[in-house]
Amino acid sequence: MPTEEQLTDEQLAVELIGRTDYGRVATSMRAMPFLAFARHIVADGRVLLRMHRGCGHHQACVGRIVAYGTDSLSAARPDEGVWSAQIVGRCEIVEPTAAHLELFGATPRVVDDEPYDPVYLGIEPRFSTVHSTDGRLERQFPHVP
Repeated sequence: MPTEEQLTDEQLAVELIGRTDYGRVATSMRAMPFLAFARHIVADGRVLLRMHRGCGHHQACVGRIVAYGTDSLSAARPDEGVWSAQIVGRCEIVEPTAAHLELFGATPRVVDDEPYDPVYLGIEPRFSTVHSTDGRLERQFPHVP
């Protein structure tokens, strides 16, 4: 297991994403840019997403290269800097294990007045970006530019 100083950029981004519960997936739908929110967990170096099947957003993601990101914007106190992390990789349908389902936690009852029907996706990071406003990440992880 690498030390924090030895983490790759992709590992750092995944580590930071794992500190939050929700993020945004970016892809294109009908040749237009598209963002959708998702619940996520980190498992075995991959980011697993849970989305509502009824919206159909997952269909724009499956089999494509997507970007997925999150940040500390809503969690940072006024005296703290903020960070953002994004991964880019191929998105595929996954079958979650019982352990994954436990990490995801309870599903919502409804989305847009429809019963929630979960679909699970996985993203294997190919490259990433990490940014922070106060230099804390750069001090904690010296290799971050």
